[in-house]
Amino acid sequence: MKTTLEELQAFAAVVATGSLTAAADQLEQTVSGVSRALGRLEKKLDTTLLRRTTRRIELTEEGALFLGRTRAILASIDDAEEQMAARRQKPAGRLRVNAATPFMLHAIVPLVPEFRRSYPEITLELDTDELNIDLLERRTDIAIRIGVLRDSTLHARPLCTSRLRLLASPAYIAEHGKPKGVLGLAPHTLLGFTQPESLNRWPLRGAHGDEWPITPDITVSNGETLRQLALQGVGIACLSDFMTGPDRERGELVQVLAKDTVDVRQPINAVYYRNTQLAARIACFLDFLGARLGEA
Repeated sequence: MKTTLEELQAFAAVVATGSLTAAADQLEQTVSGVSRALGRLEKKLDTTLLRRTTRRIELTEEGALFLGRTRAILASIDDAEEQMAARRQKPAGRLRVNAATPFMLHAIVPLVPEFRRSYPEITLELDTDELNIDLLERRTDIAIRIGVLRDSTLHARPLCTSRLRLLASPAYIAEHGKPKGVLGLAPHTLLGFTQPESLNRWPLRGAHGDEWPITPDITVSNGETLRQLALQGVGIACLSDFMTGPDRERGELVQVLAKDTVDVRQPINAVYYRNTQLAARIACFLDFLGARLGEA
């Protein structure tokens, strides 16, 4: 008996998600259906692909070897479907996009309705992660990266830049006052990141040059949490313009130390793998984002 597409999809989904339940949700199948598909696949191959314990699922050595071929087969099928869609000039298929939570919420989500109206055949899968992910491992088509790129194996398309500013709420300023000069930050509550440490070097002129390393009083793992703390009047934060424009327009966040702040603009890029001709669904999303974000 030959292996079926359903069995390959079940195997790849279980590995990608780490559980039968998550794989079933992704494939819109029952858990028992996914489990049976895996069982049939292992029986046909006469080998164990996955070790299942009460806590997690692990690949065997044979499973790891078979996974590479499985992903290549599924990718070929996706490419064939996309080519047919492109011939009809209707980009279609599943588009997996990854971005940090703040960028997803403040930059991408507001554009989704317009994108869906323009490309109804594309199924969006939006995923957030605060750390740089492995695009192949997570089967991600496009990842949005903020800051200097370090992975030379990826193709990158610049989308826009976003300025960094020190911000606080009017309530915080009314209670604690504005800092007078960089040294005036000392008595204030500073909000920063748990990692990477580079995000706790603020763009301020001082004895350290054009960067001022801070020791945060409160640290968080993502910029949206930082924004919410600043809005609640907890302290001063260094935030990017793409996520604070409406807050500043409404006066809910106010810039501090404007004269001491260096004009630093973070590059924002879309990154992706490109081994052959770029898939239509990826190309149209990159064009769409570039046009909309470039206007900001």
